[in-house]
Amino acid sequence: MNSCGYDVNLNGSDAQRLNIRAEVQHNLRSSEDAQAALQGACDWYVAHRGRDAQHDLSQFISLALYLQGPPHFLPRVKEDEMPPDAGPIAGFGALLERFYDKADLHSIWERHRGNYAALVERYHVPLAKMVFDTDIYLRLQSGGYLGRTFTIFLDFMGDPNEANARNYGSDYYVVVFPSPDPGSIDPLKMPQIRHTYLHYLLDPMADKHFSHVKRLEPLLQSVKRAPLDENFKTDISLLVTECLVRAIEIRTLGNKQTAEAMRLQAVDDAVRQGYILTKYFYTSMVAFEKDPAGFKTAYSDILDAIDIKQQEKAANEVQFAKATSPEVVQLSRLEDRRMLVTAEKRLAAGDPKGAQELAQQALEKKIGDEGRAHFILAQVAVANKDREGALGNFQKAIQSTKDPKVLAWSHLYLGRIMDMKEDREGALNEYRAALTSGSNLPEVKAAAEKGLQQAYEPPTKTQ
Repeated sequence: MNSCGYDVNLNGSDAQRLNIRAEVQHNLRSSEDAQAALQGACDWYVAHRGRDAQHDLSQFISLALYLQGPPHFLPRVKEDEMPPDAGPIAGFGALLERFYDKADLHSIWERHRGNYAALVERYHVPLAKMVFDTDIYLRLQSGGYLGRTFTIFLDFMGDPNEANARNYGSDYYVVVFPSPDPGSIDPLKMPQIRHTYLHYLLDPMADKHFSHVKRLEPLLQSVKRAPLDENFKTDISLLVTECLVRAIEIRTLGNKQTAEAMRLQAVDDAVRQGYILTKYFYTSMVAFEKDPAGFKTAYSDILDAIDIKQQEKAANEVQFAKATSPEVVQLSRLEDRRMLVTAEKRLAAGDPKGAQELAQQALEKKIGDEGRAHFILAQVAVANKDREGALGNFQKAIQSTKDPKVLAWSHLYLGRIMDMKEDREGALNEYRAALTSGSNLPEVKAAAEKGLQQAYEPPTKTQ
């Protein structure tokens, strides 16, 4: 982008951005092949620019997070599984491979590796403090989220006024272009990083307490007039968590000497933007601060204490603003992925009925991978001890999916069902199919090999 005309806030950027640009340009002038690689990349880039500089940068960040590293820049997932803004530009990776080679970007990276290491070190203390202070305030242990990641990428090459945050399933990313001026208002973009970190901590709670959150769905009618992103108007879980995040941010704004009037004005501003539960959560956090229990314990009680009628009445009296500040964290997930991901989360959280409803809805509306939906329904049947229902849906999953993980697990489960039906030959065939399905999951391989050695026996409960 920098080589093809992206000059946004160039003069306000760290000197490293200018230095790297100059070295790339020097390398590109070295040969006709390099010039041709540049021209091909720039023609493509210009043809796929975003509607403005902010969206132009944003879409390429989304793409970068879904590409493998150099030298080939291949997509990490199927194109239809990419974020909506990255899918249409997925073909850029092929051009980037040639540009990377001809501009000798690897050598330039090696020369500047120490500068990036110094940038990381610059963040070490303030970031550690932010995480520590946030965890202490909420009395949480952030290290307890197995299988989930919170990653910060630091780069010199973008607009230092921008910070991009993403939530892809269980992965949270913040991409930051730091300001070179330590005296600027927000040189490290720590508020944006903390906002994303709060989502990382709190989003799983909404998933775990699905029924408590779902009870609040009538409040969505109260924000139809608000200038919110459409996601917040249609998903009560997103609205509840965003209101909670903003309430915590305001409650911990500044220090003890920060005027309460300033905080209450910030609460009022959030409510006028459509985040109608911010005031309720702000008051709840005042009470929480005096309670020795951690926030995981307090979460469901705080939700259950919400008086829907009272909140609806208060919302109806709000004079909503004409616009809202943009949300920091982009939920760059396709609707079909979100529905099935949510169904899987419901199942993992012990809500097979909720998972079944979402998977069935995905099938009826032809949303997402049909085989994946059948696989979820089969798991629900297993949870309900419905052997025949599980058998039928695992078979349908195999027939209708191309996902190697779904194939492997479906064959494995079918093998176990066949063993329980005392059809050993059928079970062996399924275990062999699990091994040759194309999935490299070590747990599938181990379970299938064990199934080939001896018939599956379901675990027995001990008193």
